[in-house]
Amino acid sequence: MKSFWCERAWLPDGIASRVLVRVDKGLITSVSTVDTIPLGVERLHGLVFPGFANAHSHAFHRALRGRTHSDGGGTFWTWRDRMYAVAERLTPDSYLKLATAVYAEMAVAGVTAVGEFHYLHNGGNEMAEALRQAARDAGIRITLLDACYLAGGIGQPVRGVQERFSDGTGDRWLDRVAELRGDDNTRIGAAIHSVRAVPRETLSLVAGAFPDRPLHVHLSEQPAENDACLESYGLTPTELLAEAGALTPRTTAVHGTHLSDKDIGLLGSTRTGVCFCPTTEADLADGIGPARELAEAGSPLSLGSDQHAVVDPLVEARTLEHNERLRTGRRGRFTPAELVGALTNHASIGWPEAGRLEVGAPADFVAVRTNSVRTAGAEPEQLVLAATASDVAVVVVGGKVVARDGVHERLGDVARLLTEVIP
Repeated sequence: MKSFWCERAWLPDGIASRVLVRVDKGLITSVSTVDTIPLGVERLHGLVFPGFANAHSHAFHRALRGRTHSDGGGTFWTWRDRMYAVAERLTPDSYLKLATAVYAEMAVAGVTAVGEFHYLHNGGNEMAEALRQAARDAGIRITLLDACYLAGGIGQPVRGVQERFSDGTGDRWLDRVAELRGDDNTRIGAAIHSVRAVPRETLSLVAGAFPDRPLHVHLSEQPAENDACLESYGLTPTELLAEAGALTPRTTAVHGTHLSDKDIGLLGSTRTGVCFCPTTEADLADGIGPARELAEAGSPLSLGSDQHAVVDPLVEARTLEHNERLRTGRRGRFTPAELVGALTNHASIGWPEAGRLEVGAPADFVAVRTNSVRTAGAEPEQLVLAATASDVAVVVVGGKVVARDGVHERLGDVARLLTEVIP
């Protein structure tokens, strides 16, 4: 058994001071306030949040950071060509090293669980096993969201490096994913890469393949995707997914940038979640999606770092609010509590018991400094609007300290790891 004393803690019913959290076998066994700090406890200063969930990651995209801004700026599609070049070079061994460094970068930033949207299959599950091992080595939980990817575009075959993404048929995808097994650190989910990459006749197969697991899908990230879908099927991507039975409470649509009012209604009425990746959506010039409208319609929101142009969950949460301000000209579109809710939405990646500091939950939490040059003077309830990953002091996963002051307890200097694996 281990105990942690929190100067302040973000509990389900609000912020409390002098909180004692007791942990046994990786789970929280008691949460109480104390006047005297017991001997031998781990002291966590600042404000302690539940662990942060990164609901959308493509680990290998981290190798693109700072390398895709051409003289003309480029587009999403020129960026995609650079991404394909990285995917073409990766092997299971090199991916293990890269993903370990990327997940370690997430860990020191406060991420305790990641949803890895995995489509670099390479003809089997070796890449998936590399990702599983990388997360374990980095000390964070993982949900492998294994993506079906069968087409290079609507009505187009896969070509070149895209062949590494494809299983050939939906049935072959299903058979391969069925071989993956979860464990104490890994959960298995499914994904429809997009309506561009999965033909209409296969969408329902993927949507219904694993009804007790999370299902994720890239949705309406670019106007060109919407245009192609409307031209081919006479439906928006959201309408096409609804037709296939893919919109459910276990589904998370990633991006949801270019949606009609009807799309928003369909997502909200089915309680389909939406994952925003604000720094990636800005980097790729995707646009700003209707986050507030989706939340009001009934869609739970989550956050992801996607291509890892930035790995900073606190910045993603703050940018969700800032984008709403830019889009509408109004402040306070989300309360700080709503931002923290999106930041800690582990249910979106199949860990519904996580994301709360309460008895029975996994002992995953993040201590954030309240006295740095960024956070000094901020009200605790509004710390999410001031702090960054640089203010993350201690990260705990399953009751074990994974990172302190930006240094990984097991792997050491994460910058060194990244420098070694990104040529």
